[in-house]
Amino acid sequence: MEKIEYKPIGIIHTAFKKPKGTPIQPTAGKKAEAVVEIFPEYADGLKDLEGFSHIILIYHFHLSKESPLVAKPFMDDILHGIFAIRGPARPNPIGLSVTRLIKIEGNKLYIQGIDIVDGTPLLDIKPYVPEFDSKEKVRTGWLKKNLNKLPDSKDDGRFSK
Repeated sequence: MEKIEYKPIGIIHTAFKKPKGTPIQPTAGKKAEAVVEIFPEYADGLKDLEGFSHIILIYHFHLSKESPLVAKPFMDDILHGIFAIRGPARPNPIGLSVTRLIKIEGNKLYIQGIDIVDGTPLLDIKPYVPEFDSKEKVRTGWLKKNLNKLPDSKDDGRFSK
């Protein structure tokens, strides 16, 4: 198979300067605000995005270490397969966060509800559409018994370089 390469379309600026202490999901960082700077050559792609209340950010976990296929996630003490957890150390270190879009000024998106480290390279943006993205009768696997830990959970550095 051919090698796949992506180049960033922007950079995410946040108050979280290192992984340790960063919220582990946007829900845990619901009050945290950030600025997404889109590189000028991609700014035209923001046309009509302001009509959406939420956006999906797809980004590169640039500070993650190499991924084992079995790891201990943030909210459990048991090892799980990497595809059953949402930690940043992955075979392809790609992150996804649904955030609230506050406003757009030029090539800058002001967002709220983040779990992203400052300087993270942005790969793509998609509008969040409940009819496409929200599902009914969802099961949450091993996380069901641990979801109450989310508001207080922060990155403890275990997946960072």
